[in-house]
Amino acid sequence: MKATKDAKTGKWKIQYYYKDWQGNVKNSTKRGFRTKKEAEEWVRSYLSQHQADFTMNFADFIEVYYDDIEPRIKEHTMRTKKYIIDLKVLPYFKNMRVSDVKAATIRKWQNELMRQGYSETYLKTINNQLSAILNHAVRFYDLKSNPCKKAGSMGKSNAEDMQFWTKEEFDTFMEAVMDKQESYVAFTTLYWTGMRIGELLALTRADINTEKKTISISKSYQRFDKRDVITEPKTAKSKRIVSIPEFLAADFEDYFSKLYKLKKGDRIFRFTKGYLTCEMKRGVKESGVKKIRLHDLRHSHSSHLIELGFTPVAIAERLGHEKVETTLNTYVHLYPNKQVEIANKLDEEYRKELR
Repeated sequence: MKATKDAKTGKWKIQYYYKDWQGNVKNSTKRGFRTKKEAEEWVRSYLSQHQADFTMNFADFIEVYYDDIEPRIKEHTMRTKKYIIDLKVLPYFKNMRVSDVKAATIRKWQNELMRQGYSETYLKTINNQLSAILNHAVRFYDLKSNPCKKAGSMGKSNAEDMQFWTKEEFDTFMEAVMDKQESYVAFTTLYWTGMRIGELLALTRADINTEKKTISISKSYQRFDKRDVITEPKTAKSKRIVSIPEFLAADFEDYFSKLYKLKKGDRIFRFTKGYLTCEMKRGVKESGVKKIRLHDLRHSHSSHLIELGFTPVAIAERLGHEKVETTLNTYVHLYPNKQVEIANKLDEEYRKELR
């Protein structure tokens, strides 16, 4: 791998050998470098990424990781992953060799983040990204083990202080946004169906059957680089048909009558998540209800169903959760009051037998 000067161009070139994905040794030449040092640095970086040698810098392996996973995950998922890694993981680890990332190093990184006051769920999300990178190295590039497992995690998957509105709070909020019909119908749909924001924004006229009182959920919407992107929903179970109450079907009928030249394939909510976020802030300010996130309307729907006595299985099906365990883990803290009801029922049955 010796760099030489190209007599014709006056620039440097370097010949190198590498193994392809089948293990075959290949020979190649890279040209056009201004200096010998630049040529040698390029080939060192290329080989470390191509062969995933764990003496390589962490930053170089991140590029390998991105190249490997980008064709396999959704665009918006990749954007979120890159944002978190580039902002919270790379600055700390980028100049280390992958083999030098130890459990003790990870603990120090975790402690620094925890001192910055991030939420428990955000800390957990950040930690999961580092763990995913190192798991990838273990599975596909023969790193011996993932030091994140030894270091332990940080944060919580489901914060105990999950925010949601009661029906009374939601009704108060709705009085403040009912002056805009598109906002009123969108928020009503989110609260009474529990669908995700992307699922709501992807809905077309053909998805709403007001006679049968159902909504067919089969896609998701995101806005990227000033373009509308329709993708598959989050999981296979996310494709579902949700029954809606009669009053919501009536709201849709009235709303559709106001949309000019509405076709079956047209999106019925012709705005983005940003618009809904602004509308939520407006409604909260004018109504005085506590501030929650857009996604918390999904939690509000779930908590309402729990209060009505529906089972985790029924709620999981309605929300499009892949597993019932997801529903239980997310909303387990909302169930303790039901334990009192169970105990009271058991006590009532016991006393009947004593009569």
